[in-house]
Amino acid sequence: MGNIDVDPEWMFRFDMARKSFTFHVLTAVLAAFVLFMPASPAGAALPSAAVALGDSFISGEGAGAYQPVPDANGVAQGFPGWSAANANAYFCHRSANASIFRAELPGIAARFNLACSGGRPYDIASASSTRTGGRQVASQIDQLRAVAQTHDIDLVLLGIGSNNSSFTFGDVAIKCANRFIADAWTGWWEFWAYINGPVPQQPCAADDLATAAQLQTATTETTAAVRELLTVLEQIDPDGQHRVVLQDYTNPLATDVLQSLVEEDNRQDDRDKFRALGAERYRAGCPIHRASLPAGHTFSTALGGLVTSVHNSLKADFPQLVKLNVQRAFDGARLCETTTNPAATLATPIRVQDGTTGVFIQDLDGYDKIAIQRFANTCVTYYQTCQESWHPNAAGHGVLATCLTGAASTAAREVSCVRSGSGAITIG
Repeated sequence: MGNIDVDPEWMFRFDMARKSFTFHVLTAVLAAFVLFMPASPAGAALPSAAVALGDSFISGEGAGAYQPVPDANGVAQGFPGWSAANANAYFCHRSANASIFRAELPGIAARFNLACSGGRPYDIASASSTRTGGRQVASQIDQLRAVAQTHDIDLVLLGIGSNNSSFTFGDVAIKCANRFIADAWTGWWEFWAYINGPVPQQPCAADDLATAAQLQTATTETTAAVRELLTVLEQIDPDGQHRVVLQDYTNPLATDVLQSLVEEDNRQDDRDKFRALGAERYRAGCPIHRASLPAGHTFSTALGGLVTSVHNSLKADFPQLVKLNVQRAFDGARLCETTTNPAATLATPIRVQDGTTGVFIQDLDGYDKIAIQRFANTCVTYYQTCQESWHPNAAGHGVLATCLTGAASTAAREVSCVRSGSGAITIG
């Protein structure tokens, strides 16, 4: 066949038309693909989360079933043994029975317990390991930031303030219990050879636990820490939709002991050497002078006042902050209130070990003062051997979970959780 002459201009127009058609077809196909393809992970909504922060009353100290805790390097620390350093992250004692895991929280997909037994306001923004007596964990704000990378934080349970630069709950408990034991096992002419020095034998007074000045310092520290936490939370929560429940504290002890615990062997606790009575109260979980109980309740009420002050200082700037008052959440089920069986209450009894044996001593009957001193010194040297004492137990955290359920669902800014004598919980 002969050659066919083709007009160059016609070929140019044909080629442009072909390219235009191809472009529009590809555009239509791509649009359909984008329309019907699944959303990319980057654009997907993060799963919701509830997070627990703070100290032992939040972490689940006393509730058992403690979980491994990542240390400051991110290495999960399981139980390291009774003779390990108490700074080990595991002794944050984060319990699977803690209230954060048991509360009814509709819409929450995941729950994280970042609280640490012994936690102080300092630990909110700074690594606990950088202070005296701290544990090898990152700051709670840094841990919270890590959660925010993968989850939308909708609820925070926070309890902080009972441990601070002026006093700690553990020291307060040990102080009053030691005075009682020293008084029960030694005469007025003797002294209690305790590892931390002589122990007075008189009951605790309110100022022995926390002075007004110390409480003011603790309030200032706690307010600053909570403000910083709330500020960071606003920054890391993109939708800004979250509630922070600031929980206060409940006293594990009754306002007075059962009548059956008042006297034993014709001796009450207002005279020296009442060993039979001392053993009986230890067995029941409340080795403490009756005259110390008012001071203890003054202290727990003051902690409630501390939390109230923090809430009042911050609620205008942070409307998502809710105060949860649990001061009466254990009424009728505190140690030595209605039963001498600590297992039937909502709090853990004081228990010690004879060395790092892992065996808790349930009864002091038959032990002499040298043995008792050895038990007390073990508690000081290896604090984990007595760390669970006088905290909400697993049943107690069940009650606190009910309290949290109410605080998380109400529109009120302040909520009280009260247990009646029948065991019914009222939230209002």
